[in-house]
Amino acid sequence: MAIKRDYYEVLGVSRSASENEIKKAFRKLAFQYHPDHNQGPDAAEKFKEISEAYQVLSDSEKRDTYNRYGRVDMGGMEGFSGFGDLGEIFESFFGGFTGTSFGGATRSASQNGDNLRAHISLTFMEAAFGCKKEIEIHRIEYCPICHGTGSEAGTNPEKCPECRGTGQVRRVQQSLFGRFSHVSPCPRCKGSGSIITNPCSQCHGHGRVEVKRKLEVEVPAGVDTGHQVKLSGEGDVGSLGGITGSLYVDVSVEPHEVFKREGADILCESAINFSQAALGDEIALPSLDGEVKLRIPAGTQSGKIFRIKGKGLPQFKGRGRGDQFARIIVVTPEHLDKEQRHIFQELANKLPKARLP
Repeated sequence: MAIKRDYYEVLGVSRSASENEIKKAFRKLAFQYHPDHNQGPDAAEKFKEISEAYQVLSDSEKRDTYNRYGRVDMGGMEGFSGFGDLGEIFESFFGGFTGTSFGGATRSASQNGDNLRAHISLTFMEAAFGCKKEIEIHRIEYCPICHGTGSEAGTNPEKCPECRGTGQVRRVQQSLFGRFSHVSPCPRCKGSGSIITNPCSQCHGHGRVEVKRKLEVEVPAGVDTGHQVKLSGEGDVGSLGGITGSLYVDVSVEPHEVFKREGADILCESAINFSQAALGDEIALPSLDGEVKLRIPAGTQSGKIFRIKGKGLPQFKGRGRGDQFARIIVVTPEHLDKEQRHIFQELANKLPKARLP
């Protein structure tokens, strides 16, 4: 358990400090460490510590108990440690506090729309060079009948009589430090400032409805499984002026029958026979752009990898393309006719026996 600092040390006053000196020290420190003024990582905790010290030392009975025993039973004071109460304390001293750092209500009841997710599956070649794909989603939009007002066509919402159209109510309370006011969204109109007396028959007063939409997604070249395509403003619409959400499209790419992918590079395999490997040859190799010629030098061993620059995939959100790598596989013939066997036999008699290095 952490040991609490001495309350007098926390406020920076002597043990004989007067009530006015304690109050003055608290005012100064509370303003200094309030997170609306101090963005330091420990500001909130420091403010709570200062406030707790003040609540004890400003009360004559609690202060006397603290001076005698070095501690005070905090029973019944737990609510004091909440951010809402700290904001109220700050407001009682400095006035006009309506921020959100300590849980105070904001002046706007607007809500941003939700982000949505969808999924598309691409062929290897679609992912390689980009494409356009059509998807279908369900999302929340403004009602097409009332255009988001929530009222039946030809009518308008009325000003909320409780908050008089401000969307906020102010309540005054008596605290340890005197009277203070607290601003919160109006409970009747939920912060909108207006009351719907004749609800829209389409959205029943909500101002928003769920609709099915078909969207075209432009997929950039070079995407891979796990990548996302973001469509800003294509999610659910917000309420009361809130920002519309985005649509995030998850991508998966089908494997290719010839090419294997490693980032922007691709790998393929090509088979040659013994004579091509021994004597060298020029072979046709598949690539993303069609056939390319690859020169096989004499003495090429099975497993040799050749690099063809710039024949890989386009770099995702970058410039240029990766490379293509071709692994050569020397194929051993499984079935020989009589003449072929004779040729291989003569060759075997003339070639030295292979040895490991």
